[in-house]
Amino acid sequence: MLTGDKVETAICIARSSNLCYQGQKIHKIVNLRKIYEAQNELESLQSQAHSTCLVIDGQSLQFYLSNMKLEFIKIATNLACVVCCRCSPTQKAEITQLIKTYTKKRTLAIGDGGNDVSMIQMANVGVGIVGKEGKQASLAADFSVEQFSALTRLLLWHGRNSYKRSAKISLFIIHRGLIISTMQVVFSAIFYFSPIALFQGVLLVGYTTLYTNFPVFALVLDSDITEDIALMYPELYKDLTKGRTLSYRTFFTWFLISVYQGGIIMLFGILLFDQQFINIISICFTSLILNELITVALEVDRWHWYMFVSQLLSLGFYALSIYLFPNEFDIAFILTQEFWWKVGLITILSCFPLFIIRCFKKGVKTPEYTKLN
Repeated sequence: MLTGDKVETAICIARSSNLCYQGQKIHKIVNLRKIYEAQNELESLQSQAHSTCLVIDGQSLQFYLSNMKLEFIKIATNLACVVCCRCSPTQKAEITQLIKTYTKKRTLAIGDGGNDVSMIQMANVGVGIVGKEGKQASLAADFSVEQFSALTRLLLWHGRNSYKRSAKISLFIIHRGLIISTMQVVFSAIFYFSPIALFQGVLLVGYTTLYTNFPVFALVLDSDITEDIALMYPELYKDLTKGRTLSYRTFFTWFLISVYQGGIIMLFGILLFDQQFINIISICFTSLILNELITVALEVDRWHWYMFVSQLLSLGFYALSIYLFPNEFDIAFILTQEFWWKVGLITILSCFPLFIIRCFKKGVKTPEYTKLN
């Protein structure tokens, strides 16, 4: 805690906010002026680092920053709690920068006054509280709240959802582009790399907007747990710090899924196209749309009405496009039974591995938090 208040006030605030619990040992460092005194204080702290709350004033803090910066930050980051009193705005920003540099961790700074602006801007994420001291902090911050109590909901609920949803939608946008690129590569390779586009401009624009846009962006409103559970069990936030939702492993998994699905759709589409090029378009593009909708459906954690609507809207726009663009589709062939069993077979083959992975995750490798639902 970095504050401009005096020592006694800062200790009271630390206790009232449960930053320093009742009965915890408090080690005070004030009016420090000599090197040997500073070294003795650090040695004393090092022997009881994990259970002690350090309270240090601005003068002593500046002494450490000027003479023993690395030694101080090494011990301070291992303490249970650190309260810096009588800090200037420059000291607040310097401490924030030092923690970022030394620990290599992301930092969150929270402030409510103009003297907190430099600290908020120095941190990776800044939260400003609108209060009696004005709106300078909230205007300089990434997020603004009206009460300190709103931080719990901001971090544990909105923070969790923001990370999970951003990761999921990023992976789906990559998947959506990669799968159609794989189909074009396979198509070109089979036809001796002739410069022929598999899908024309109208279909490509429709694919990224009307046909798949609604279900993919409906994932922005998806959530894996309820708000009550997220607030009741703050320890669930630890799972996010591991970065498993958006990691190299997750990216390469979706990369392989995209290549597999694109390859299967294109290869079987060519094997079953019946010697007419327009049938390749009809079979492959329909399988592609259905594959994307099913893939999105398999990744939804909690179904809501707007997700059903997004799926139906996509199918409705695609069905309408078949009649609006007869040059792109063979309507007579689409209405036959032969077309639908071919599309069904290709869609099942492309989605089956993802379905197995999803069942495995739910049945065998279930995340611990799902038991709370």
